[in-house]
Amino acid sequence: MSGNTITHKITAAAEQIGATRGATHGPSLAPNRAARELGLRRSEFDLAVHLGRIRTVPDEGGGGGRRVARDEIERIRAGEGFPEALRDSVRAVGTMEGAALMDVPRARFTRLARLGLLVPVKFYVNRYRAVVWLYLADELRQFAADERNAALLKGRTPEGLRDQLTEGLDLRPRNWRGRHLGFLLRQADDDPWARAAAVASVLDPVEVSAVVRDPYERSYLHRFRPVPPAHGSPGSPAAQLAEEIMTAADPDEIGWLRTDLAGAVEAARGQRPAPRPALRPLPTPPVREATPHEAEEPGRFRGLLGRLWRRDS
Repeated sequence: MSGNTITHKITAAAEQIGATRGATHGPSLAPNRAARELGLRRSEFDLAVHLGRIRTVPDEGGGGGRRVARDEIERIRAGEGFPEALRDSVRAVGTMEGAALMDVPRARFTRLARLGLLVPVKFYVNRYRAVVWLYLADELRQFAADERNAALLKGRTPEGLRDQLTEGLDLRPRNWRGRHLGFLLRQADDDPWARAAAVASVLDPVEVSAVVRDPYERSYLHRFRPVPPAHGSPGSPAAQLAEEIMTAADPDEIGWLRTDLAGAVEAARGQRPAPRPALRPLPTPPVREATPHEAEEPGRFRGLLGRLWRRDS
């Protein structure tokens, strides 16, 4: 299974969730209030939103953030097994706990993740500047329970996969980007420029400039660019490492993202062209009336020419 296939499946699923979103009615709640009413810590709430478990709406008060409609809160509270089922669905674990859940050694767990078979849902940079990947406990249990994966859990890793690992294959960053892009597309609320900006956010700015050559369109894209997750203070080693993870690196990944960006910008352009500065007309110089002296000059000049012509003839 290639990382490209995994990433596209994740993104397609995210888009499908977003497409089923209906109009919400009634008052809405700020994230902290919504998290309390759902019995979640704020980190659990944010992950639930990221995964599409909790649907949000734009803040119509102009704050620029997201809120949760009251009827969405009631829908979730009415779900079977609430609140334990909701909390369990967003439980994220690291390598050690994940390996224990799947009953495999940590080294095997890491190999499965590097091969793209286990998709991280979050990451952070610890104080030793090492990337710590987190996975959904529910997904790990499902993977371990699937009989088709038995050989991967207990048997010897197939030779072809071992060769890829030896060559340094690690699909964890790429698969996280695919999952994150799905979240950004859901949050775009069907705005064509926001969707294009979501794709642009996981590309290096040089790649974006190569695809979107119009400076006004690039500026408009930047206006909709989503705020990246914070990892350390700006410019710190942790922030730089996180930025590397959030930027597409594989040539084939960059290729299809560039294609997606070009298509998204073309669609956005067709629905709502990027604004451009209005052309300012050049001022018309004032019309100055000729003075009586200047008005007489043409007549005097013609009279002089006439006298000279008659003298020569």
